[in-house]
Amino acid sequence: MSALKILVIPGSLRSGSHNAKLAMAAAHEFALAGADVTRISLADYPLPIYDGELQAKSGVPKNAANLKRMMGSHHGVVIVTPEYNSSVPPLLKNTIDWITRVQDPHEARGQVFREKPFAIAAASASRLGGTRALAALRLILTACHATVIPNQLALSFADEAYDDMDRLKNQADIDALKGLVRQLIEVSQRMM
Repeated sequence: MSALKILVIPGSLRSGSHNAKLAMAAAHEFALAGADVTRISLADYPLPIYDGELQAKSGVPKNAANLKRMMGSHHGVVIVTPEYNSSVPPLLKNTIDWITRVQDPHEARGQVFREKPFAIAAASASRLGGTRALAALRLILTACHATVIPNQLALSFADEAYDDMDRLKNQADIDALKGLVRQLIEVSQRMM
């Protein structure tokens, strides 16, 4: 059997982002578990704001097609999202909206979401740890017919959660991340 491939997508472009750090910690845990990990930055895939008229006139942007193919080449996907106004940031929502519009011949629209499991996580300096963004992201992905694993990670007080090496320092947070990693690996292997 080929190595399990996991795609990790941080939903933040900000330098020093708590969510980028959490995505890096997740990628590290998946690598320790033997997975082949790809961590991307959405900065490398700029997309215009989704507009049906733009799509009708110009088609789906190349970066949306590239992201869809990137997702399709992995067995599982992890999305780590910031929380903006109790929801997901526009960057992440717009990315998902465009990817759902990519339709290769002989497949249903958004088929890439149906074919693999997703894990979701968030980091916030607040007590809630991005739980409202996670609820919104779970709803969005479920509407795309994705399998979203039950385990999720809402990292509270993220401004105090990392050590000098940007690794999680609280054992409960480490255990929660490992639980998410284990569950995504198990579900991904079943769906391969």
